[in-house]
Amino acid sequence: MRSQTLPQELIRAKRDGEALSPEAIGELVRGISDGSLSDAQVGALAMAVFLNGMDAAETVALTEAVRDSGDVLAWHGLGPGLDLPGPVLDKHSTGGVGDLVSLVLGPWVAACGGFVPMVSGRGLGHTGGTLDKLEAIPGYDIAPSRERLRTLVREAGVAIVGQTAELAPADRRLYAIRDVTATVESLPLIVSSILGKKLACGLDALVMDVKSGSGAFMPTPEKSRELAATIAEVASCAGTPTTALLTDMSQPLAPCAGNAVEVREAITLLTCERTGEKTGGRLLEVTRVLAAELLLAGKLADSRDAALALLDEQLTSGAAAERFARMVAGLGGPADLLERHDRYLPRAPIVRPVHAERSGRVTRMDTRGVGLAVVALGGGRRAPDDTIDPAVGLTGIAALGEPVGGERPLAWVHAASEAEAEHAAARLRAAIEVNDVAAGDVALPTLIQDVIRREAP
Repeated sequence: MRSQTLPQELIRAKRDGEALSPEAIGELVRGISDGSLSDAQVGALAMAVFLNGMDAAETVALTEAVRDSGDVLAWHGLGPGLDLPGPVLDKHSTGGVGDLVSLVLGPWVAACGGFVPMVSGRGLGHTGGTLDKLEAIPGYDIAPSRERLRTLVREAGVAIVGQTAELAPADRRLYAIRDVTATVESLPLIVSSILGKKLACGLDALVMDVKSGSGAFMPTPEKSRELAATIAEVASCAGTPTTALLTDMSQPLAPCAGNAVEVREAITLLTCERTGEKTGGRLLEVTRVLAAELLLAGKLADSRDAALALLDEQLTSGAAAERFARMVAGLGGPADLLERHDRYLPRAPIVRPVHAERSGRVTRMDTRGVGLAVVALGGGRRAPDDTIDPAVGLTGIAALGEPVGGERPLAWVHAASEAEAEHAAARLRAAIEVNDVAAGDVALPTLIQDVIRREAP
């Protein structure tokens, strides 16, 4: 039954800085979902929240209302033979450049006994999107039916897919209106948008990777830390134990950025023991720490050392790679992708090195600028309806502190044309600073900057 309070009166209260009750917030979110609130009213509400904020109780209530605005998946309590025999776990990142953690973490955690129904998104601005990467795989279906999703999660332990129309529909409409009303950068609205979708997946635990640095979503380290702490607190108060890690994004996480090139990197990491090609670096370290937190939260390990040992065992045995292969095949991709990925993943016609204007060491990066170089190649979107070229991108990106010059370029650019390659090369040179300094003179950032744990009440 609907409240007798007019929505404009609730909007007025928020406009005047008053705190809204959970019932009032629930009423407004229902109006967003069913269309009884006009676009003008939704925009006014978003602006009122943007200007006046929300306290902790309001943010929790908003998150829960967004979560409950559509279907909430259930994995336990379904009866004999239907319950998943393990914890339902997931990870979310605020996005970055060369951040392909999800492609590795999902199957890795599944190999350790977790079940990972991961709802992911597309690229936003300079950041790459997990769905765009997976769509570089021929036949991969990011929008399976609910029945197919359930079957795959049960059988493979992992399914990385897109948001369905039934999952947190209030967020879809609210975000679209925020995008055109200059109200995106509001902490309560950011938190409820991220968590509304994630918690609708029926999770037993969540780990959040919040980036800090020149390629991060938030503008300052302080804002990144505030977002991490707020997400951990709100998600846990909404019933899902959550750990938030603050991690570095002052350089690309992997030495590559693009779509097909990042899928190749994920396969290389997952199969490194099989092929003898050692890889990973920063990407492996962050993924391993995030995955260990999930194993601890899901009670799949009783100590950090045990969690890390289990993860190492499942990677070196090939079990994590096998879960990735089962997920890809289960969603319509080639069954032999691991063995023959060069046959399936597209390659750009132009691949050439980008040399620095001087020899020296990489001392600083505008990581956002590196990401925008990939967007300019066609590997990201300038507008929502842009078509992505999955083959383009950057590989072999030099790391902070690494010497460049001579035969060592800043990176290799993969482009559709010489003109686009040259344009991307200019962007890359502008984004990477090189100086004649000793190795010890380059300040290397801490990769894992903080861990914030919260238990559900």
